[in-house]
Amino acid sequence: MTESSGSQRAARDGVPIPFDELSEEALRAVVAEFVTRDGTELTDEAKKADQVMALLSTGRAEVWFDPASRTCNIITTP
Repeated sequence: MTESSGSQRAARDGVPIPFDELSEEALRAVVAEFVTRDGTELTDEAKKADQVMALLSTGRAEVWFDPASRTCNIITTP
């Protein structure tokens, strides 16, 4: 559900964004884009979004902005 270790290294070159500084609407949009990034799956999108939100709120994942691609990634914390 979160980016692979290669993506984690790439994201670390970006800018961390404290998720609690994003508006609720912006955070939901980032999470929704992230969970649907790889196309449609049989897994419920809302359930995956809730799981990612739980990871963010417990500090087990972070939002990072990649200025090169101008995208946000959600990565697990080490």
